[in-house]
Amino acid sequence: MRYFLTILLFLIGLVTHSQAQKGIIVDEFGNAIENAYLVNTSSDSHAHTNDLGMFSIDKTNIGDVVKVSALGYKKSNYTITETENRIVMEDDIFRLNEIVIQQKLSAMNVISKIDLETAPVNSSQEILRKVPGLFIGQHAGGGKAEQIFLRGFDIDHGTDIAISVDGMPVNMVSHAHGQGYADLHFVIPETVEKIDFGKGAYYADKGDFATAGYVAFQTIEKLNKSSISVEAGQFNTVRTVGLFDLLGKQKKQSAYIATEYILTDGPFDSPQNFNRVNLLGKYSAILDDNSKFSISASRFSSKWDASGQIPQRLVDNGTISRFGSVDDTEGGNTSRTNINASLSKPIDENTFFKANAFYSKYEFELYSNFTFFLEDPINGDQIKQKESRDIYGMNAELNKKIKNNDWDVLFQLGVGFRADATIDTELSHTLNRSTTLERIKLGDIDETNGFTYLDSEIKFGKLLINPAIRLDYFKFNYQDKLAPIYSTQSETEVKVSPKLNFIYSQNNDLQFFVKSGMGFHSNDARVVVQNNGKQILPTAIGADVGTIWKPFPKLIVNSALWYLYLEQEFVYVGDAGIIEPSGKSKRMGIDLGLRYQLNDYLYFDADANYTYARSIDEPTGQNYIPLAPDFTSTGGLSFQKWNGFSGGLRYRYLKSRPANEDNSIVAKGYAIADFNVNYTYSKVTFGVSVENLLNTEWNETQFATESRLQNEPNSVEEIHFTPGTPFYMKGKITYTF
Repeated sequence: MRYFLTILLFLIGLVTHSQAQKGIIVDEFGNAIENAYLVNTSSDSHAHTNDLGMFSIDKTNIGDVVKVSALGYKKSNYTITETENRIVMEDDIFRLNEIVIQQKLSAMNVISKIDLETAPVNSSQEILRKVPGLFIGQHAGGGKAEQIFLRGFDIDHGTDIAISVDGMPVNMVSHAHGQGYADLHFVIPETVEKIDFGKGAYYADKGDFATAGYVAFQTIEKLNKSSISVEAGQFNTVRTVGLFDLLGKQKKQSAYIATEYILTDGPFDSPQNFNRVNLLGKYSAILDDNSKFSISASRFSSKWDASGQIPQRLVDNGTISRFGSVDDTEGGNTSRTNINASLSKPIDENTFFKANAFYSKYEFELYSNFTFFLEDPINGDQIKQKESRDIYGMNAELNKKIKNNDWDVLFQLGVGFRADATIDTELSHTLNRSTTLERIKLGDIDETNGFTYLDSEIKFGKLLINPAIRLDYFKFNYQDKLAPIYSTQSETEVKVSPKLNFIYSQNNDLQFFVKSGMGFHSNDARVVVQNNGKQILPTAIGADVGTIWKPFPKLIVNSALWYLYLEQEFVYVGDAGIIEPSGKSKRMGIDLGLRYQLNDYLYFDADANYTYARSIDEPTGQNYIPLAPDFTSTGGLSFQKWNGFSGGLRYRYLKSRPANEDNSIVAKGYAIADFNVNYTYSKVTFGVSVENLLNTEWNETQFATESRLQNEPNSVEEIHFTPGTPFYMKGKITYTF
């Protein structure tokens, strides 16, 4: 009997081996193609490639033919062989009819892939705008991180959205200017290969800051071609970009250097004198066991002057123009140096491991004046915010897939940590940038976040159930250097965040989803210790119900109804050095988007987002959430690879919204149109772009602020704004080699 069982198990092993085939799919340059789709023409079994481009397809024997498709590549038929299957795909025109809606939590990422392919980005600002429903605004001379709006949140500079690049966090915890400050300007847009995004707190691998959602950027592993670009435009604007391949077309390794340099004065009466330098070097290698290793180093530095926010009353009475200033000594400088190493290692056809480790050195100094002479009628209210920071961290994840005839299970076990150490985080009252009148806050911050999570995807045919749980540990230390007696204030907290998502795929063209999960609102260390550890990480609870649908081969529609409850929103106001508890809140809304391909070259896209956002603890009429977006819409027409031409016409619309709690002060909405066209001849591309094509008068950022001018006896609370860019044209020449 024992010998019979041994032989039976051996035969089952042979059958299993003959019924499942594995391999890898790459492009012509050896880059792994993620989410390629394979179908066996005989058994109708199918599979997708994973993060490493690897696949394992069931019910497939040697000699079977599989159809292979991927966005932006030519379809092909491939005959399964006895050896390791390596499928090489050729570039092709981007076709929406080749999209397969995947049965996975991140299926919405197909939207960002479409948008990147049909309308490439050419500025750091445009990178974030690729997330449907996300709006940004700049209000400090171009060098400060943009203000972000998403799903009824005024996210400030990143408090409620987790942003990362190649697994390295961008957000700064307990930042001198504000919690979650996310300066993405160290990213050279031409190096962005992929944008992964998700809305809501439904993702086990995302924790701190991921209240409204997350955005994860991935840079290219290797260059297809080297290139040099030069741009020049109005307002004394010059931008140069260089992308240089260092190793040529090798299959196993690649290396490149990317550089960017920008100069501009902006449209303001007082020139911005803005300059920024970026440098990125990246090396990647495929090891003998198909593991992928990469290491990158980057350096970014920026310096600028700013006109700041101006009061509406000065523009109305003609004292200054819309592009004037009250205190034009505002501005600042910042820099960031990053080192990031990553490894992706396949263990077998159903198991792989990935990890990255990073270090950043960060410097920041910002001068602002929001209230002019409200607090100090003699010297004015200018403030300085400054810090020096070191960041260390690591992320690791083990992926394991278990297959069965009736069900499949994918497990993801992740662990990681992040440690921040700042020295002399400062808030001071200054005069003309040169004189420190008073130090308001000064201290050292040490903050550590350790985490682990278990994510699982259980697939029963058309239904996928995704239960997950995340555990976060936080340690906050703050040493107040202005206190008369030396002491370190310290608090710890543990947060458990369960998630449960359901995805039902009727077929490759229709998917329904129900997402739910608990997360937490991120908080500044100074808030935590001053609040004596109470409500350190207030709970966030949310749910999404929606669909992704292809009613026609060249049309894809996504929609969602969503709700989010926040237990508390403690905010550290870096500009004043105070805490603002804003109580419980609720947000609910509707997201709707569509992508349509009119022909091989012409694409149309549109997104509309409605949000109802209110404070729960306040009476009706006093419960508006200041600056929360109500209705937004973006979209446009774009064309690619049409007789050498590419370009597009795009719009973005933001409805007027309350600027304070009782809606007595309103932040005006706007509608802006942008246009660009490019022509490629041989190795040279010529381009022209126009921002604000219709020369609309608009306010990029707005706040309800109480201020007093030097000659005013009393203060006034009203809209203070930074004007949006007027008609702005620039030209571009790119040479590839």
